Amino acid sequence: MKRRRQKKLSRRLFAAIMQSDVPRVRAALRAGADPHRPDTGGTTPLYEAAVSGRTQIVRLLLEAGVSPDAESRGVGAEGTPLCAAACWGDAETVRELLAHGADPNLREDDGAGRSPLEWANDGPHPETAALLTSAGALGPAVPFSPSLSPEP
Repeated sequence: MKRRRQKKLSRRLFAAIMQSDVPRVRAALRAGADPHRPDTGGTTPLYEAAVSGRTQIVRLLLEAGVSPDAESRGVGAEGTPLCAAACWGDAETVRELLAHGADPNLREDDGAGRSPLEWANDGPHPETAALLTSAGALGPAVPFSPSLSPEP
């Protein structure tokens, strides 16, 4: 597909996501929009849908083959879709991402950043934290403290 057409379809896809227009998202995907292609700022379609709580659109993008763990690199929109949804306590979107294989322990920033559970706990979003924990999310490691070490 020609680059100009792909750019146009990508803009159409992002516009539909921003407007929560599920039929237009479907139409853009059917027309050949690349669901993996980030916008000009580096934000991925899945991240945009996840951070905005657009669960139906998240589902469509995942069904179109987007990895649930693909990290967005957009300015102010960087991170994993699961971290984005957990940050806002969007339990429905978190469930959808987990159902499609999102790793509940995957940290942002190529593994050096925060985990979805840390985002949920900081919310605080206890329902989202419980979902992540039941999916296998591990809490942060407890730092070593000499006062907690066993007696010799």
